[in-house]
Amino acid sequence: MTVNSKREGVRLTVTIQGTVDVDTVADLEDALTEETLDGVEELFFDLQDMEYTTSVGLRAMLNAFQILDERGGRMVIQHLNEDVKEIFDMTGFTDFLEIED
Repeated sequence: MTVNSKREGVRLTVTIQGTVDVDTVADLEDALTEETLDGVEELFFDLQDMEYTTSVGLRAMLNAFQILDERGGRMVIQHLNEDVKEIFDMTGFTDFLEIED
């Protein structure tokens, strides 16, 4: 798995490629610490090349959502492929997250 972050002012875009699981989640968590999110008002996840995520990846994204939500920020999920969208649907993430094509 590869995680790339790009900060532009108050916007942070995190691109994930590959599979997020117990062996790779630390890289994602490192990109989403409270310190990293300091001053971020908009967090965008580009998941076009994300192949799969387990519950640990969902938990890392949920933690980031909660940090931003407490600050009045927003989190947007972009470019979900069908397999990952199914995981987000089954877990209820699509019920409260902003999803863009």
